[in-house]
Amino acid sequence: MTERYFAPCPRGLEPALASEVAALGAQFVTPAEGGVGFAGPIELAYRANLESRLASRILWQVAHGRYRNEDELYRLANGVDWKRHFAAERTLRVDVAATRAPLASVEFATLKIKDAICDRFRADSGKRPSVDKRQPDTRIYGYLAENDATLYLDTSGDALFKRGWRRDTDAAPLRENLAAGLLALAGWTPGTPLLDPMCGAGTIAIEAALASADRAPGLQRTFGFQKLAWYDGPTWQRIRQRAHDRARPAPPTPTIFASDIDPHAVAQCKRNAATAGVAEWIDASESDVLARAAPMQSGLLITNPPYGVRLDDEASLAAFYPKLGDALKQRYAGWTACLFTGDSRLPKLIGLKPSRRTPLFNGAIECRLFRFEIVAGRPRRASQPAVASSR
Repeated sequence: MTERYFAPCPRGLEPALASEVAALGAQFVTPAEGGVGFAGPIELAYRANLESRLASRILWQVAHGRYRNEDELYRLANGVDWKRHFAAERTLRVDVAATRAPLASVEFATLKIKDAICDRFRADSGKRPSVDKRQPDTRIYGYLAENDATLYLDTSGDALFKRGWRRDTDAAPLRENLAAGLLALAGWTPGTPLLDPMCGAGTIAIEAALASADRAPGLQRTFGFQKLAWYDGPTWQRIRQRAHDRARPAPPTPTIFASDIDPHAVAQCKRNAATAGVAEWIDASESDVLARAAPMQSGLLITNPPYGVRLDDEASLAAFYPKLGDALKQRYAGWTACLFTGDSRLPKLIGLKPSRRTPLFNGAIECRLFRFEIVAGRPRRASQPAVASSR
């Protein structure tokens, strides 16, 4: 039986996610703002949760219909046979998002949907689920457009960017699915030399190593579908075992490099890589981005430079970017550099002409992935110590 799904993702990654779910066997793949709709059998929910590097969640559509007011939303939600999906003993949370909805209050709409679900349980079984807003067993998502409402049952549980390997967190960690998206948009493929010279906790390098090893990103975690009534344990174990068995061993010499001027960040990177099972794929070291040499003759340099929100940060970065441009021209001729930042001044200050500017969002922050083809050039000034990264 064909089911309908929606996979939200960071804005800007929709085309890459569409290609990814299509490769997993999805049908009727439809990119939309902030995610991708698709269809397939129920087993596709297992595979997409396990294998997707770019999705934030996999949501299973359980109801869709027109509405004009809260009472019609109630009838839509109450019409779903919820006990087929999860037991009344499971805890519940309902979240609703809206675009141009003709309602006075999204909060009241959320309450009506929750009441409809609980009332249906009580009518069918004499019991109703309890609400748990912090750690629910089951999550229901509603999306309200101007005329249509859609209800989804979350199959992921924790967000999919929570791979299970991150133990150390720094001040502003780059989410794992966004890091994987940067690699996809940069055109990186396993085997191509890769360097993140401001690696922070190592998210970009670790995502590259997981892809190189062909390790499914969800191998180390559990999922929301394991608490749903239709969960088929033997089928899931077969899917998971096949993914586990295909993982490749590390090469004799790594081609993925990570470095940072901050020794604490490098230690974080190494610990996280070990937890992810890819430590042997990454050459991690302490180094100043303004001084380190290119690790190989050519490759892809991709990093998320710090970008400040305070005036003193902005002044520091305005001085740092020209030095970074000089270092790239002096030491990385033949490389491609992709810099992901929310600082719109970067291209002008770095002194390099981007060959591509890809708009993306890091949470609510509008960013760009700037691509530079590096050719040799004369530095404008002597290099100074770099600004430490924060990922």
